[in-house]
Amino acid sequence: MGHSHDHDTPVLTDPVRRRRARIILTAILVPLALLTLVGAWFLWPDGTAEKIELNDPYSAAAGVSFESGTVTDLREETCPSSGDTEAAGGEAQLCQVAYVAPAAGGSPVPVEVPPEIITAAGVDPGDRIKYLNLTEAVSGSAAPYIFVDFVRTAPILLLAALYAFVVVAVARWRGARALLGLVGAYGVLSTFMIPALVEGKPALLVGLVGSALIMIAVLYFAHGFTARTTTALLGTIFGLAVTTGLAAWATGAVHLTGVGDDAKYTLVNQVPELSLSGIILCGLLVAGLGVLNDVTITQSSAVWELAEAMPHRSARDLFTSAMRIGRDHIASTVYTIAFAYAGAVLPMLILVSLYDRALLDTFTSGELAEEVVRTLVGSIGLVLAIPVTTAIAVAVVKAVGPGDRSPAATRAPAASGRRRAGNVPDGGAPTAVEPAPRA
Repeated sequence: MGHSHDHDTPVLTDPVRRRRARIILTAILVPLALLTLVGAWFLWPDGTAEKIELNDPYSAAAGVSFESGTVTDLREETCPSSGDTEAAGGEAQLCQVAYVAPAAGGSPVPVEVPPEIITAAGVDPGDRIKYLNLTEAVSGSAAPYIFVDFVRTAPILLLAALYAFVVVAVARWRGARALLGLVGAYGVLSTFMIPALVEGKPALLVGLVGSALIMIAVLYFAHGFTARTTTALLGTIFGLAVTTGLAAWATGAVHLTGVGDDAKYTLVNQVPELSLSGIILCGLLVAGLGVLNDVTITQSSAVWELAEAMPHRSARDLFTSAMRIGRDHIASTVYTIAFAYAGAVLPMLILVSLYDRALLDTFTSGELAEEVVRTLVGSIGLVLAIPVTTAIAVAVVKAVGPGDRSPAATRAPAASGRRRAGNVPDGGAPTAVEPAPRA
């Protein structure tokens, strides 16, 4: 959720200017929040999506069941599936056969392991796998047990627990709130955006409203109701608006159809109400939310820290200094987005690189065009959000930030015995409460 900063230390401020800034921020933020809530109310799914269910491809055959178990032994022997070949006078084939102890109990059963699994990952004793039990659906010499997949629950849960521990250990309470905010964000995706798309709601509005709803909830929940959080939110909304406009144009101009993707092809055939271009459009918006949130909250915090260090700098100097930080952040996030998407589609990159075609044709092909557009659209939105967020932050911090320090005010921090490094008080936020000094 971006970079962590301590938001607790108050800066000496003029109460009149602080009140004026609060009014201005409230006048901007409240209409945006109301528009988001009204949009979510109008677009909220009516429950039709819950009635749409796709049959499990393995459930059609009577007597077929999914089972899991632990590999006890691995042998190279005659493939169970070659029984029919032998019966017809052909030569039996050798393959790797895993003997699996069923989780439900019973003797180990022979599960033929596909060659691609052996090549890619291999199967070892102790591994847990899922397989199809066809004993009641087939007869004769056909293989009764078919390898399906590995059981990955335990290692993935372990990684998730380690991730949560590291985040909370380093970022403490704010890290815990960020994790809870992430859960809430996925709640918005699963209960609002995905069902709304399945029901055929306007994809552009669903993506924009859903993304704004996620950002409003996540930013305030993770970073608190402060002036700097409100500033970051306004910059995020601007970047989101730019991304939405570019994504809507690019989806049509580049002719992103999505029909080359097996999952999308299945969806368009099974759920006619669902628009493939709408899926792509929403995907372009959601993909950039994390990095957009990161740059705006960091840039807003940078302005506050600079203002705290040198409270009498002019707005122009403050903007210039903050943009030096912003330019470094732009350079790093450009690589972040590009490499993140490249890693996600690395097998496809390797495949298309082996084709005998020009480099430009490769990157504009149907296989890679969607990833290229996603990278470019997301990058443009976040780059433009940085100067806008910086300008808003400078305007707010100069309105609520340190004015002329009176002798009494200058002595106030010394009376506490230390000066706490941090931010502008929460009083700059629409619903903020000024924090009490710590002992």
